[in-house]
Amino acid sequence: MDSQMKKNLTGTTTSFKTDEEASLSNRASELITRMESVPFSRWHVKPRVIMGSATFFDAFDALSLAFVLPVLIGLWNLNPGQIGILIGSGYLGQAIGAIFFGWLAERFGRVFSAKWTVLLMSVMSIACVFAGNFEMLLLFRFIQGIGVGGEVPVAATYINELSVAHGRGRFFMLYEMIFPLGLMLSAQIGTLVVPSFGWKWMFLIGGIGGLIVFLFFFMLRESPRWLISKGKYDEAERIIEEIEESTDKRLPVTQRAPQAVVKSNWKELFSPFYRNRTLIVWGLWFSSYFIANGLNNWLPSLYNTVYNLPLEDSLRAASVTNILQLVAVFACALFIDKVGRKKWATIAFVVASLLLIALFFSGASSAYTVMYLGSAAYGVMGTITVLLYLYTPEIYPTRMRVIGTAFATAWLRLASAIAPTILGFILGAQGITMVFMLFACVAVIGALVAFRMIETSEKVLEDIAP
Repeated sequence: MDSQMKKNLTGTTTSFKTDEEASLSNRASELITRMESVPFSRWHVKPRVIMGSATFFDAFDALSLAFVLPVLIGLWNLNPGQIGILIGSGYLGQAIGAIFFGWLAERFGRVFSAKWTVLLMSVMSIACVFAGNFEMLLLFRFIQGIGVGGEVPVAATYINELSVAHGRGRFFMLYEMIFPLGLMLSAQIGTLVVPSFGWKWMFLIGGIGGLIVFLFFFMLRESPRWLISKGKYDEAERIIEEIEESTDKRLPVTQRAPQAVVKSNWKELFSPFYRNRTLIVWGLWFSSYFIANGLNNWLPSLYNTVYNLPLEDSLRAASVTNILQLVAVFACALFIDKVGRKKWATIAFVVASLLLIALFFSGASSAYTVMYLGSAAYGVMGTITVLLYLYTPEIYPTRMRVIGTAFATAWLRLASAIAPTILGFILGAQGITMVFMLFACVAVIGALVAFRMIETSEKVLEDIAP
């Protein structure tokens, strides 16, 4: 074969590959356009309910320890350092789980990854029932944390990818209300169950409920956006056809321009285009959850050990925190698309810092002062912690949406592991007022970081992150 013939064949092959890639790119854009044109319909109810139920028990399992601790402190003679380590171990596991199951979701699918997180956290919740000492519970909570940490970022990405640009904030935030609802109901259940039936029932309820939800995961369809990113166009089209058949209504959507198909690479998180987004969102996750989970995990024990409230009164006072968060998140869901992600987060950090500073200057003199000001600060911070599950998947493309969210949520796990441990030692050495001043300083830092967010409201995901 002479060189000219080789040259001709090479050129033909290159042209063919270019035409093939263009055809695939056109088809991907067409499918995304069709998906964006269908408003929220009855098809979206099933994934929101099933994935939301998993998120509910994720929240339940995450908070259950807080309502068990007041009993275990007396039963096992735990000191503040041990309490902090026990709380922190679950969050350390969550950091590992977020990365591992995030990688699994990018490779094998959102639904595949999420269902195994639910199974793991449910089985380990039941294992906690049989923990007979501090060391065993520490181990079980760490392993359970791996499942808990993997579920929420994968679930958030899945729901985000099923959403369309118009009204995505409200649709997603109403779904995400299931998490604070889970926190609130777990608080109410803890208040009733722990004093009456014992601490083991909290873990048993979470484990059995999670196993039931696991079975429903086999009814879920995969994210069409993920399927498109993997070149599985026929499967994605079949799901989009189901979505289209669920309603006759259509949204006005401009035909999308073809986009090049790019392979995923986690290193792209630190590319020039995404580096600032990544660092900013990491700072937001760390600062918001340092405050939120630091407050939420410690308050039941503070009421009992610092303010000497009876067990039932301590748990009841702590439940006020989660009720206020639910109200605040509902308000956020209604107005987030109008106010915008950036403005809401910045204002919320500022308001939380003012409430915490007021608590510091009041001397945190009574349990009721802490209950009102501390709970209000937590409620405001709760809107940011939920908002971040909307915002983070928005700023990354489908090819690395879960892994980007997983890395970000790993910072929340680290913050949640560090905060209780630090607070345990600060409480023992310097008193409760310094705890609230530390929270206030972190909130100020969070406000400065939030001011550098990009706005994503009412924009198509593929336009925000090419």
